[in-house]
Amino acid sequence: MNKITKAVFPVAGMGSRFLPATKASPKEMMPVVDKPLIQYAVEEAVAAGITDMVFITGRNKRAIEDHFDTAYEVEAELAARGKTELLRAVQEVIPKHVNCIYIRQSEPLGLGHAVLCAQPVVQDEPFAVILADDLIDGEPSIIKQMLDVYQRHRCSVLGVQDVPRSQTAQYGIVSSSNLEQNVEQVHGIVEKPSPETAPSTLAVVGRYILTPRIFHHLKNVQAGAGGEIQLTDGIAALLQEEKLLAYRFNGTRYDCGSKLGYLKATVAYGLKHPELSDEFAAYLSSLK
Repeated sequence: MNKITKAVFPVAGMGSRFLPATKASPKEMMPVVDKPLIQYAVEEAVAAGITDMVFITGRNKRAIEDHFDTAYEVEAELAARGKTELLRAVQEVIPKHVNCIYIRQSEPLGLGHAVLCAQPVVQDEPFAVILADDLIDGEPSIIKQMLDVYQRHRCSVLGVQDVPRSQTAQYGIVSSSNLEQNVEQVHGIVEKPSPETAPSTLAVVGRYILTPRIFHHLKNVQAGAGGEIQLTDGIAALLQEEKLLAYRFNGTRYDCGSKLGYLKATVAYGLKHPELSDEFAAYLSSLK
């Protein structure tokens, strides 16, 4: 298995929890201060040395493609006005050496199906999966941390964190035993178990390093409610024939698929923004 160069971004979801804001604009384009969620996700992958960004898109997602494309009119206008800082910000949305690849998911058949849609591009290489809804602030980037684990063990790695037992029904939950610091060997994985039946409180949270064997299992997974193919079911099948690890990442996660998580992320990133931090902190203090 060679160096991992591809990251898959499933971005075809409707974003119903943020309606009406997401009626005409993708949820992944919602800004946290001055960058959309999908840009934070791509920057995380770039910081890990990944060069091929594979977006699994759907209807009404054209804004994502436009965001990572060259905006000649905008650049010309900024250059004419001498706004060099803004011009650089627009030009550096994505580095020149990075490739963007777009694949259409024609039907909303679940996260597992979205990942399966990437097979023609990924082929027989290991790859990363990043869910932009989960904004994770860490140094080095979370995917870089997970790639380091992958390089040592050469097997699939899940990003995990402990959640309150009352919230296990919102996540895929693993049963595991400690292998080394922050790394667990996974023995089982269950999709959204009730608090009473959850095998642990260790939840998978939107970051994956997967071997290409996952595609075989996703093709053979039995579709669940609504005809959706669950990625968790594919990973459970993969576990029957390959070693699987869970990594407790070093960073702070914001669940931007929820309104409260999104607001928390906006405050946290506002407080560390180089242009706004002092004034924003003073404003927040004035609210007490």
